[in-house]
Amino acid sequence: MFRLSFSMMLRDWRAGELRFLLAALMLSVAALSSVNFFTARMGASIARNAGQVLAADLVLASDQPLPADVYAEAQRRGLRSAETVAMLNMAIAGKDEDGLSMLVALKSVSDAYPLRGKMKLRRDGQPDAIATGTPKPGTVWVDQTLMAALNLRIGSTLRIGDRSLTVAEVIASEPDAAASFITLAPRAMMSAADLMSTNLLQQHAIATHRLLLAGEPAQVAGFEQWIKGRVAAAPKQGIQINSIASMGKDSQSMQEQVHQFLSLVSLLSALLAGIAVAMAARRFMQRHLDACAVMRCLGQTQSQQMRMYLLEFLMLGAAASVGGLLLGFGSHFVLLEWLGKLVAADLPPPGWQPAVQGLAAGMVLLLGFALPPLLQLRNVSQVRLLRREQEAPQARTVASYVLGATMFAALLVWQTGDVMLGLIAAAAFALCGAVFGLVAWLGVGSLQRMRGLFDHPAWRFAITDMRRRPAASVTQIVALALGLTALLLLTVVRGDLLATWRQATPEGAPNHYIINIQPDQQQELAARLRNYGRPEMHVLSRGRLVAINGKPAKSDDPRAKEMVEREIEIEQASELRAPNTLTAGRWYDGSAAETSMDKGIAEILGIKLGDRVSFDVAGETLDVKVTSLRKVDWRAHQVGAAFEVSPKLMAGMPMTLATTVHVPQDDRRFSYLLARDYPNVSVFDISAFLQRMQETLAQVSAAVEFLFAFTLASGLLVLYAAMAGSLDARKRQAALLRALGATRRQLSQAQWIEHLLTGALAGLLAAGGATAASWALARFSFHLEWHWSPLLWTAGLVAGALCALFGGWAGLRNVLNQPPLLSLREN
Repeated sequence: MFRLSFSMMLRDWRAGELRFLLAALMLSVAALSSVNFFTARMGASIARNAGQVLAADLVLASDQPLPADVYAEAQRRGLRSAETVAMLNMAIAGKDEDGLSMLVALKSVSDAYPLRGKMKLRRDGQPDAIATGTPKPGTVWVDQTLMAALNLRIGSTLRIGDRSLTVAEVIASEPDAAASFITLAPRAMMSAADLMSTNLLQQHAIATHRLLLAGEPAQVAGFEQWIKGRVAAAPKQGIQINSIASMGKDSQSMQEQVHQFLSLVSLLSALLAGIAVAMAARRFMQRHLDACAVMRCLGQTQSQQMRMYLLEFLMLGAAASVGGLLLGFGSHFVLLEWLGKLVAADLPPPGWQPAVQGLAAGMVLLLGFALPPLLQLRNVSQVRLLRREQEAPQARTVASYVLGATMFAALLVWQTGDVMLGLIAAAAFALCGAVFGLVAWLGVGSLQRMRGLFDHPAWRFAITDMRRRPAASVTQIVALALGLTALLLLTVVRGDLLATWRQATPEGAPNHYIINIQPDQQQELAARLRNYGRPEMHVLSRGRLVAINGKPAKSDDPRAKEMVEREIEIEQASELRAPNTLTAGRWYDGSAAETSMDKGIAEILGIKLGDRVSFDVAGETLDVKVTSLRKVDWRAHQVGAAFEVSPKLMAGMPMTLATTVHVPQDDRRFSYLLARDYPNVSVFDISAFLQRMQETLAQVSAAVEFLFAFTLASGLLVLYAAMAGSLDARKRQAALLRALGATRRQLSQAQWIEHLLTGALAGLLAAGGATAASWALARFSFHLEWHWSPLLWTAGLVAGALCALFGGWAGLRNVLNQPPLLSLREN
């Protein structure tokens, strides 16, 4: 049976029956495998670097220096230790007219750093070298980004705070870079011995103090148990405990989220490719009905026939899966190019699991989508040779379609790794397909009214052809529209939303944040900034949220947990100021302990009007009642805080000031001069930050666009399959029409008109779907004023028409090549 099936497969391949099936399966497996290979390498990197991601076995972090008894206990237990302090500060290079400045992620390290893992240093023209120590006093190590931005070289002088340091090395990588102050700023590392001389750690300075610990597993576990008890007894100190296990869970969670998102994108491609497989299998079945009847006449049983064709399809599926794996493996390097730099610098090679997943996915798609048409060959009778009739599908064949849908839903769950997400995605795919299908069906139905719009035979032929095969026409339109919708969202809609976002920013809005201003610098700095529009100074204090309604502040929500564990900004304000607007409650009058809270933060923390919240501000307790909720328009680029209280409540508590200014683009020395004269002050260039964010967004979008290219290709395969499926009928129809007097030119024109109409309907449907999505994003996510985009509809029409013309030409280019007499004789 195997030899017979293999011979049949070779014959069908030479006849061109299986090439399209092979292409559709390869495309679906490639889309899934590219994601699986990429995320598998991410997971392998996380597992390999589990002991290095913290540069230690256990890390304690706090916004304030850790208590002395913590150090003493670690030393008593025989643990090795190192210390780091991370903060954002200005770095200055050069002097006078040649001076440059930039905000950097500064980290001071003790001599023992790192306890786990290795730092690597970059040397010109040589492989990265492993560092044998830490920066010596008086020196600083910087990364390549800072070297290029400030025109530095080895031996240059870099001023940080009140200290001038010599650039000694270029950092290639640090083991705990992911645990450092999360920022897009370039990195600088200095000795802990130099930190105090910079005068950056002033009262209420924003910094993260870390104690790194390493030792034998039993020693580390014992200390971890002790520190957890101490943190529970004194939660106000806000000590965070990070272990290899906890960091591994966070990293794994991030990897799972990336995998789930990319898998959903690739599964849309797999779904469309699966539909193409089903259509190709149906054509295969229709063209083999007579052969099955002949085989039955020669004595072959139904079971033997099914085994023969199943073996043939399984061999084809194995070949297609292997080919798809190779294509997916090559494609995952494109994802690495755009996304790998945002995840890790050095990813290990993938294991064997993605290959097994790809092979299994190929077989699931083959059996789920090709098996239902194939089972109908089982019902072919010998009588078909005498009576040209085909029996209706039996119950088991209908059940096989249900089985196919179930298998794809199982593939969704398996790929995403989340049952609920997989089921929701399956329902979303079904709903989206149903809505698009309904609109497409109405569109095809409305073509009948357009039949008399032009008095030309080709126009009428095209309308009649689309109306004669409504199911095939709707399938072509929906498949092409789904692929186009995805690409329009990531190209035209993304560009429109970003443009609207930029335009929504008021003219002359502040483009520089200035923070860490000390009270004794307020008047002098305010006078200096008068030339920039007399900016308003905002008085800020930092406190830790310790209780809500008298109960300890706790949450399992990662966003809320981070807010509880870190200090929160509390602004002193006597009145409601722009860009704040009240959404609920009343503004406090200052006579009672009350606060106004940011609405978004309140939703994350689960705080409502009337709740009481308690803070620890530098050892003092602040207990206030939430009397109003505010909405902040962050597009105005003004200083904002989660909580605002009356200045009377904050009397005597530590504070700093912050402001925002608009600096003309040609004033390139603003940040440099301010950092030179006020070393403790930090200046954020918002425009530069947004530029880096947009570059990051462009990288991510390019990777997703690449995956959606698989989706568009799958849509074209469906279009081609639908055209090829009606090839025999179209040949008969063309022969009959030519016999009745229609010219070859008229029929060719009718084909092109049909392709244009199919593409136009698909393009309009895609533009409509993308428009609805852009409205929802503008309204609910970006909170922007939505504008109708003519470019979106134009792009949809043009892209739809071009894709349909290409796919239709590929599927029907041979319809008119056969002489009419030969076509009529064959039928």
